[in-house]
Amino acid sequence: MQEKRSQAERRAATRDALLAAARGEFVEHGFAAAATEAVVRRAGVTRGALYYHFPDKAALLAAVVEAVAAEVHDAVAAAASRSASPGHALADGMRAYLDACLSADARSIYLVDGPAVLGWRRWREIDGAYSARLLREGVSEALAGSDGRDVDALTTLLSGACNEAALWLADAPDDADRKRAVDLAVDDLVKRLFSE
Repeated sequence: MQEKRSQAERRAATRDALLAAARGEFVEHGFAAAATEAVVRRAGVTRGALYYHFPDKAALLAAVVEAVAAEVHDAVAAAASRSASPGHALADGMRAYLDACLSADARSIYLVDGPAVLGWRRWREIDGAYSARLLREGVSEALAGSDGRDVDALTTLLSGACNEAALWLADAPDDADRKRAVDLAVDDLVKRLFSE
C-alpha cells in the first residue's frame, strides 16, 4: 500500500510542476506572451495553487531564472573540476558557461527575459549566487600568489565579457565558426591575464 504524501511533499510537487510548466511556456512564447492560464493548465493545477506559490508572473519567472542559473552553475562547476590548473579551470568554466547559455532555456529565460523583466539588479543577484560566484572563485584561484590585482574588478570584467559573448552566440546558436572563435578568445584572454 502506498503511503500518503505529506502536505509539504504535495506543495513541493505542485511548485515543481508549476516551474516546469512555466519554463516550457516561457521558452515557447517568451515571458510577455506566456499566459498564466496556460501554465496552470500545463501543470495540471488550479490558479489558486499558482498564486499560493507565486504572487505574480514575475515571481514565477524569478524562480525559473534561478532554476536555470542552478543548471548553468552545475555545468560550469563540472567543467572546471576536471581541469589541471586554476587557469585551465577558469577557461574551461567560462567555455562551459557559454555552452550552457546556448540552450533555448538559457537564451530566452536567463539571458533575455530574466534581466528585462526582473531588472538588471535582481538578475545580477541571482547570477551572483550561481555562475558569478564560481567565476569569482576561479579568478581568485588563478590569481593566487600574483601581483595583488583586484579579484572583484577582474571578475566583473570577465562576467561582462562572458555575458556579452553568450548573447552574441545566442544570436547564431548553430554558427560553429562563431563558437570556435569565442572559445579561442577565451583561451587567449585567460592566458594573457593569468599566465601560468
